[in-house]
Amino acid sequence: MPRKMFGHNDWRADAVAAVGEFLGTFTFLLFGLGGIQAARTASVISGTSGETVQVTVPSVEFLLMAATSMGLALTFSIWIFFRVTGAAFNPNIALMLMLLGVISPVRFVLYSIAQLLGAIAASAVLLGVLPGPLLVNCAPSNGTGVAQALFYEMFLTFGLCMTVIMLAVEKNKSTPLAPLAIGFALFSTQLAGINFTGAAVNTARAFGSAVVTADFVGSHWIYWVGPSLGALLATGLYKGMLYVHYWELNPGADATNDNAAEKAARGQNPV
Repeated sequence: MPRKMFGHNDWRADAVAAVGEFLGTFTFLLFGLGGIQAARTASVISGTSGETVQVTVPSVEFLLMAATSMGLALTFSIWIFFRVTGAAFNPNIALMLMLLGVISPVRFVLYSIAQLLGAIAASAVLLGVLPGPLLVNCAPSNGTGVAQALFYEMFLTFGLCMTVIMLAVEKNKSTPLAPLAIGFALFSTQLAGINFTGAAVNTARAFGSAVVTADFVGSHWIYWVGPSLGALLATGLYKGMLYVHYWELNPGADATNDNAAEKAARGQNPV
């Protein structure tokens, strides 16, 4: 049996896990934002001079390409890092995990810093290796007001957070497929939100590209407050569900003796 390297509350474990979150966030956003960049502009050769012209991809094609790249990038990134760090890749999800007692406050702080740095690094690499300006920043658009964008980001993030809770925080027979379901959830948020808010649903995703492009729109705060409110909303709903013993409403849906919801109801750690 391999020698145990880290204790349960060892600061070294928190530090190494934070490095894993940096790498995972970097991987996720490198491919996810790279897909959005590819969707926003397409290079075509025109004329006999070989001049390169930037043309905008039609809206529906852009939406599908962007949503698919983000969803697939999150799916394989989670599958790679889930057993190492829990694969949050999102300060708002890390906040939710801390409030649920899944990670410690120290790990939450380290994770959040690592995720923000990972997002900056991914955006910087894309800016450095791809032609043209980086076109992946989030901002309200199509007449979306500040308050509308704030609450829409909240509800989009809420949906993503509930998927994480019910399939990853709660250990059940569906947990091995959690990366796939979470990727689908992000895909859905992108389809629903890109044309209105940019569908950040992740403070790090919005912050990283804004830092690299030095383009903080006046409403950038939306992408800190909105997703955080979504995480708080999901946390509150889940705690309420535990309070009323929600699993008793559909008994036998997940026939296992170590269901996380039952553990949580008994005052045990649900993970």
